Amino acid sequence: MSEIAAMSFEDAMAALEKVVRDLEQGTVSLDQSITLYEQGAALKAHCEALLKAAEERVEKITLGEGGQPTGSVPVTGL
Repeated sequence: MSEIAAMSFEDAMAALEKVVRDLEQGTVSLDQSITLYEQGAALKAHCEALLKAAEERVEKITLGEGGQPTGSVPVTGL
């Protein structure tokens, strides 16, 4: 599933949505359902990891006198 690791968040979400649709339709065999479920779990984990990395990059800009940026502080509690 190394191809999942290379996916962007948007591509992984689209693939996950397709997996969910396919599973919800109930038209796939049991074996294929299990494979889709495993793929969905990997896609979900990948999306969660990308979101966590993005959250860690989000910063709150602190302003000093005169409204000038003085630095940044990591945002917590997202």
